[in-house]
Amino acid sequence: MAGKDKRGRLTELYEYVETMVFVVAAMMIIFTFFFRATMVSGPSMEPTLYGGEWLVLQKIQRTNVTYGDIVNVDRTHTKEEPAIKRVIGLAGDEMDIDFEKGIVYRNGQALEEPYVKEPTYLQFDVEFPLTVPENCIFVLGDNRNDSKDSRHSDIGMVDMRRVMGKSVFRFFPLDKIGGLSWNR
Repeated sequence: MAGKDKRGRLTELYEYVETMVFVVAAMMIIFTFFFRATMVSGPSMEPTLYGGEWLVLQKIQRTNVTYGDIVNVDRTHTKEEPAIKRVIGLAGDEMDIDFEKGIVYRNGQALEEPYVKEPTYLQFDVEFPLTVPENCIFVLGDNRNDSKDSRHSDIGMVDMRRVMGKSVFRFFPLDKIGGLSWNR
């Protein structure tokens, strides 16, 4: 009887280890090819995202980016951390900003942006109006007056090859866990 009991526990242990190995392998494949985790750093996306929050990024094809998406931009060429910003303009769009009134225009239409912390008053070194080049996007932080984004030549028009992924899910802090929704 003791031999059968020991064999049963060994079988359970083997099944448990086998399941854990499968789960770890599956997670490695998923996070290698489809998703990645990233942490928000700084105040540039407030009030949508706050520093210290953790997000899941969906790796995307370059054609899947659209208005309102929150993307991670690789900045290794400047030796800086990735930037998390909102897509405001796509290739071919004419972008303009009235810095006195704080209004952003895309193709002559004022944007309704309920997600911004305050109107866009801060101007950097990029001249407006401008046309977003092919294979590029125009991005802004939601905290417009505390965000280095496409208004600044350090980021400028973002080449789609530098887009690391689209933020789709917040998993920390636990009281804010869930999918990210955004207004276009």
